[in-house]
Amino acid sequence: MLKDILYKVSIRSVMGNTNIEVRDLQIDSRKVSKGSCFIAIKGVSTDGHQFIDTAIANGATAIVCNQFPENISDAITYVQVENTAEAAGLMAHNFYGEPSLQTQLVGVTGTNGKTTIATLLWKLFTALDYKCGLISTVQNQIGEEVISATHTTPDAISVNALLKKMVDAGCEYVFMECSSHAIHQHRIAGLQFKGALFSNITHDHLDYHQTFDEYIRVKKSWFDSLPVTAFAISNADDKRGLVMLQNTAAKKYFYSLKTMADFKGKILESSLSGLHMMINEHEVYFRLIGEFNAYNLLAVFGAAVCLGEEKGQVLQVLSVLESARGRFEYAVSKKDKIIGIVDYAHTPDALLNVLATIKKLRQGNEQIITVVGCGGDRDKTKRPIMAEVACEYSDKVIFTSDNPRSEDPLVILKDMEAGVNVVSRKKVITVADRKEAIKTAVNLAAEDDIVLVAGKGHETYQEIKGVKYDFDDRKVLDEMFELLEK
Repeated sequence: MLKDILYKVSIRSVMGNTNIEVRDLQIDSRKVSKGSCFIAIKGVSTDGHQFIDTAIANGATAIVCNQFPENISDAITYVQVENTAEAAGLMAHNFYGEPSLQTQLVGVTGTNGKTTIATLLWKLFTALDYKCGLISTVQNQIGEEVISATHTTPDAISVNALLKKMVDAGCEYVFMECSSHAIHQHRIAGLQFKGALFSNITHDHLDYHQTFDEYIRVKKSWFDSLPVTAFAISNADDKRGLVMLQNTAAKKYFYSLKTMADFKGKILESSLSGLHMMINEHEVYFRLIGEFNAYNLLAVFGAAVCLGEEKGQVLQVLSVLESARGRFEYAVSKKDKIIGIVDYAHTPDALLNVLATIKKLRQGNEQIITVVGCGGDRDKTKRPIMAEVACEYSDKVIFTSDNPRSEDPLVILKDMEAGVNVVSRKKVITVADRKEAIKTAVNLAAEDDIVLVAGKGHETYQEIKGVKYDFDDRKVLDEMFELLEK
């Protein structure tokens, strides 16, 4: 019944009868059918209130809105609420039987590391013989069943429907990424989290949040909303790590490589074969590579311990796990032993972390050749910074297209070139076609050199002028390595 689905929603006014059956909830008027409740959400580019008449024509019997429409029908129930986006989350949670209360839901937020941490948690708990769900940028999973992902965090109705499927399938744990967009747009409203993790926060998404302070505030608001029954884990080495948990009611824990913390790590050795670490007095070898993964491993270890798992067993399983797809994936060419690395690094800080890691792992004077671009219709201010970072840490740099989307790729490349100083210009080549750029990098590489292809990672497409074309950095890199053999 509609009145039951509206539980905990801040209602301003009601016109009509709430004692009616609701077949489904929809935020897209095109998906509305007979018996639907349409929730009119004002988005970034469209306002659902403009489609109320369309929703009614398609069969909606209830409308949830911020303000009543001009045309009122006696046959329809109208519910005016404080915030329709928040209402959608609460209503979806009620409609699907509060699925987040029927499983242990753990969320991960931060600029970098979300996918790796969530995926490692899923792999770890699956290996510990639990059935688990995963909601991530790369893919969603119910046990071993893979469901393609379109957003880092789905809309409120989709995420509750997915959680319901996971509960019905017997998932005891669900690990999900919580993006800043999702938090701000109330896509996780109503969900009851057992735990929340913070990895780090750096320059990103300012096209959406406008200021860095607002970006931080949005991330922090999630931790502020956690109940006393939850745990919250934060990176003590991040500048905002302590502030992030400042006002949370949840039980606080911290992880660190540099200071005292509940989950303390120390890197004993780092190489292309993995990490040798000391974690809370346990000495462990891991397959994952680089300092940034040392932080990811600490976050995962901390979450597992907070969820009641035995420390030694957790570390034993973690030691054999591999990272998420497109995160520091590497291959070696047979002929010249050129090392090719594919990574999702698409922010200045992520790119710096990857390149700094590669630089530390060099055995001698191997060249680092970086292929990098910047996405279209996204934060333009990071483009020259990305270029500057690439030039500072690489011997040769090839600027190319990422996902230009609706923008002209050449304009994006011009924006990047603005970050190149006079000294670095001689090491930069611009090749707009991404496949040609990767080919050029491989051809420029000599024996034992390292080629980094950054920005797209796990993605299997390139979006140009609204069209998605098949494109997989790892496949293209492998193809270029094969050409070397001929």
